[in-house]
Amino acid sequence: MLQGPHGPFFRRLGELLTETGAKVWRVAFNAGDSFFWSDMESVILHRDGPESWPDHLARIIDEKGVTDIVLYGDVRPVHAAARKVAADNDLTLHVFEEGYLRPFWITYERGGTNGNSRLMDITIPQMRSVLRGSQSDVPRPPTRWGDMRQHKFYGAVYHFMVLVANGRFPGYRTHRDISVMQEFLLNLRRLLMAPFLSAYRTFVTSRIRRSGHPFSLVLMQLEHDASFRAHSSYRTMRQFTDEVLEAFAANAPRHHHLTFKAHPLEDGRSQQRLDIIKKAEKLGISDRVHHVPGGKLAPLLGQARSVITVNSTSAQQALWRGLPVKAMGRAVFDKTQLVSQQNLADFFRQPERPNLRLYWRYRDYLLETSQIPGGFYAAKSRAPALRLVVDMMLAPIDPYDALANGQAEMRHRPGADSH
Repeated sequence: MLQGPHGPFFRRLGELLTETGAKVWRVAFNAGDSFFWSDMESVILHRDGPESWPDHLARIIDEKGVTDIVLYGDVRPVHAAARKVAADNDLTLHVFEEGYLRPFWITYERGGTNGNSRLMDITIPQMRSVLRGSQSDVPRPPTRWGDMRQHKFYGAVYHFMVLVANGRFPGYRTHRDISVMQEFLLNLRRLLMAPFLSAYRTFVTSRIRRSGHPFSLVLMQLEHDASFRAHSSYRTMRQFTDEVLEAFAANAPRHHHLTFKAHPLEDGRSQQRLDIIKKAEKLGISDRVHHVPGGKLAPLLGQARSVITVNSTSAQQALWRGLPVKAMGRAVFDKTQLVSQQNLADFFRQPERPNLRLYWRYRDYLLETSQIPGGFYAAKSRAPALRLVVDMMLAPIDPYDALANGQAEMRHRPGADSH
């Protein structure tokens, strides 16, 4: 097991795998990794820099007789190297990621996720064929399930440990563009500003909803997000927002507005809001452009005309509502008849709506394969995820082949107890 989500999810997963008779080792790249692992005898420390990691991993595989590698996200440098080593050595690579249908599910795949997922090459007709004509029953998520507060708490603990107790890892270098201290200070500022941002967000959202103007919603992502960088042509979020603003100014009807919705974990490092304001002023559309700092997506989605994103999985909440979606990067949901294939100019003029019936089949397919009900952070959401995923990891074939062969695990979907 390599790096996992912040918090105890990987520790508990390792304990359950050990109970099955498997021998589990955990590689720690920093003090945050080791802090969330209870069995110090099974920890392997990687003390050097990332350049020595592939050779170190090869030695671990040889010395321990490793058959499987487990990780969270597959594009950060140490995990990208592990994905290549796993392929070269014919090892099973288990990849966890935030849910494609989040915030009520997590993703489990083999070989890769997002742009490296098998989903990229599976067509909607192939999905419909595997589902064998079963009736669509798209489950509604429960009223309360998300665990953002725990996510933020465990993230703060993780980075605090890296900041104060990383002496055993002299070669450690973060894969972020800023230092751990800078990241800690940005998170501290966000915490102190939370009451003000909450009030401002409520005010701006209310003003947008009450204005009566049709608006397109832009789902922003973290500039340092691995999926944004690895699976799109953009190097900065400003490149994306500039392209969207220019297309909007030139093609959208004059009474239409544009709303940028920041990611809930946005900490201000990329100055997205300032970049958007300056570009809108330059284009002469300041009165038609809005920026909403974080918060829940539903209040805005409920009244949006269309949605634009790079490859945020939050766009699937828009597809579920039947809203037109334009993806500017590579995404597992970017399928013909689901996501608009128009250029951005035509999309702003007259966006194409998704085929909702096909989206239901696509969503059913994900719910029967890679999407696991539960979460990584809160205890109440970890338990249902762990209950399913251990058996899926021990299965001889991956979730997509298991469904095709009639061997898929029975799923307990969120909200089922209330029916």
